[in-house]
Amino acid sequence: MSEPLNESRPNDIDAPAAHGREKYQRVLAMARRQPPVITAVVHPCDAVSLAGAVEAHRLNLISPVLVAPPARLQEVARQNAIDITGLPIIASAHSHDSATKAVSLVREGRAEALMKGSLHTDELMGAVVAHDSGLRTERRISHCFIMDVPGYAAPLIITDAAVNIAPTLEEKADIVQNAIDLAHAIGIEQPLVAILSATETVNAKVPSTVEAAALCKMADRGQITGGTLDGPLALDNAISHQAAAIKHIVSPVAGRANVLVVPDLEAGNMLAKSLSFLAGAESAGIVLGARVPIILTSRADTLVTRIASSAVATLIAAARRQAMQKAAR
Repeated sequence: MSEPLNESRPNDIDAPAAHGREKYQRVLAMARRQPPVITAVVHPCDAVSLAGAVEAHRLNLISPVLVAPPARLQEVARQNAIDITGLPIIASAHSHDSATKAVSLVREGRAEALMKGSLHTDELMGAVVAHDSGLRTERRISHCFIMDVPGYAAPLIITDAAVNIAPTLEEKADIVQNAIDLAHAIGIEQPLVAILSATETVNAKVPSTVEAAALCKMADRGQITGGTLDGPLALDNAISHQAAAIKHIVSPVAGRANVLVVPDLEAGNMLAKSLSFLAGAESAGIVLGARVPIILTSRADTLVTRIASSAVATLIAAARRQAMQKAAR
């Protein structure tokens, strides 16, 4: 496994700010030590998505296969001076067709990852979750933001903020396991998982506190593995040692969480965007639980976000290859 990202000092939001984007740079460096991942880039028919795929290719993170209407793709490349010479192109008729053909590439073993282009997320995910022709596994599909937050010592994973609107307890167990597996892939050997609510005490009137307690007991019973869970925890208790100490919370997770599991999509989306737009955090977005990692970015995402997302997908694909090789021995 790659060098762990667990730090000797606490992962405390109160700690001095990190220099530059050092956590992003570490993940990028880890990913560039892996072979590039063959990635079906789904309908990259605008300058932002096409440039992101080409830059990830230049950095040797992915080996892109562009799935799009060829004439439209070439026009975008020409108008924006993006060199796509030599990159394989799978012709499609429109965005829905791009999604279907990209998913087929994965099912045929011709791609190890998907990257969202300029189509709507619903179009791509509709093809991914299709019962007969999609990429479902026994695991619930979920989304993770990997945040590089100034002042926090390690990458901070937030889940689920984009796919599951109001997940059930059973679905949350998969969401937690997906996040733990992601943490392992990016080098966090024993992720500290905070199950968030509005309070740190169990209250029957606040269902998320009851579910948090249940998830922790599921981890005790081996139903969730590979991480250390605690909850319910309020956000301040999860990321600040000072806040946890004031409330006399004794926990291996409080004040140093690597993973924040939110009660629902609305809470997660607002938390992630608050960190991005108010705290200057950079983020990567990835969908897990399907046969392959899915790089899910939005039109507002920066090039840094797109490259970071590609790096994370590369590490996940590498971890899966290693697991398959180990299982085959």
